[in-house]
Amino acid sequence: MIETEKKTERVILVGVALQDSENFDMSMQELENLAQTAGAEVQGVYVQNRDRYDSKTFIGSGKLDEIAQMVEADEIDTVIVNNRLTPRQNINLETILGVKVIDRMQLILDIFAMRARSHEGKLQVHLAQLKYMLPRLVGQGIMLSRQAGGIGSRGPGESQLELNRRSIRNQIHDIERQLKLVEKTRSTVREKRLESGVFKLGLIGYTNAGKSTIMNTLSKKDQYEANELFATLDATTKQIQLKDHFQVTLTDTVGFIQDLPTELVSSFKSTLEESRHVDLLLHVIDASDPDHATQEEVVLGILNDLDMLDIPRLTIYNKADLTEDFLPTLSPHVLLSAKAPDAKERLQEMILAKIREMAEPFSLTVPFAKSYLLHDLSQFAIIDQREVTETGEVVSGLIMAANRWRLEVFYD
Repeated sequence: MIETEKKTERVILVGVALQDSENFDMSMQELENLAQTAGAEVQGVYVQNRDRYDSKTFIGSGKLDEIAQMVEADEIDTVIVNNRLTPRQNINLETILGVKVIDRMQLILDIFAMRARSHEGKLQVHLAQLKYMLPRLVGQGIMLSRQAGGIGSRGPGESQLELNRRSIRNQIHDIERQLKLVEKTRSTVREKRLESGVFKLGLIGYTNAGKSTIMNTLSKKDQYEANELFATLDATTKQIQLKDHFQVTLTDTVGFIQDLPTELVSSFKSTLEESRHVDLLLHVIDASDPDHATQEEVVLGILNDLDMLDIPRLTIYNKADLTEDFLPTLSPHVLLSAKAPDAKERLQEMILAKIREMAEPFSLTVPFAKSYLLHDLSQFAIIDQREVTETGEVVSGLIMAANRWRLEVFYD
């Protein structure tokens, strides 16, 4: 068989700015980054200012004619719209333009399908795509027939999309059943982690802020990192040592983005649960991004939706080497480049300082006969001072309130 070179998909981006549209320019730039992440070659960007979206074709007839001319002249494969299209708008656009049309939501779902590596991640993406497709199983548009393939067609595949509504619902039910089993296993592991008493850190932040780089800096283990959107999808937890024998767990999760499809928020609920049960959130922000303030708001908004604003946070402004005269807006914070030689030491210092604020002081005299238990205690408590006396060893430091019961063994 002769292998043919895979053709790069040529796309046009389309956006409509309403009078009350917020962060429109940022959203369009993000759409271009998303398209490139999906492997597309952006040939043009069309923007239209309107009072409201056209109910039939999303954009006005004049702008639609311009796009149709470019589609034909430049051999465009796909048109990507920066909003959620209704099934009717999608079919009408494909009929008029004669090429595949997808919206921002489907583009994100496609990237998730491309990035998912674990069994659970693939199930979650599959479920999100099926829920997105279910109300769109009408007509025989180019998008639904999937004859064109390419961007927007990864995941369930052509055969899945040809199934009727009942079959799609059956698949959704089956995947939800599988995910419940996976979540049960995840919950068991999570409960054991909670019972272990180890301090838990969670990495959150806008996509491509550098969370995986931060994790690699602190753990010195290989977590996939790249300068691209949604480089990491599956929750990863690693154990790291902060001071002496004091240990914490660090969990990296999927990056946030504005207008995240609701199908993904619900499908990835179990993954986001990993961050819900941490003791301290490390909010990573790309300080070099001109829209970092808006990205902060998006993350905080999602945390609010997930009832996670009450979890203590430490803000890490990353990529400091790529910015000048940066003024942080959130506190407490640290400004650094995760790839700098002193990054690990600075991160450890800030995290320890925050943990010290959250912990309670303790002091006890450990009989010599029980000194062997101090090693175990040092994994759960920050031991600052040890002094040998005639009756035993006086130990003082800080410990989380939930772990204070571990001191009782020394009084028996």
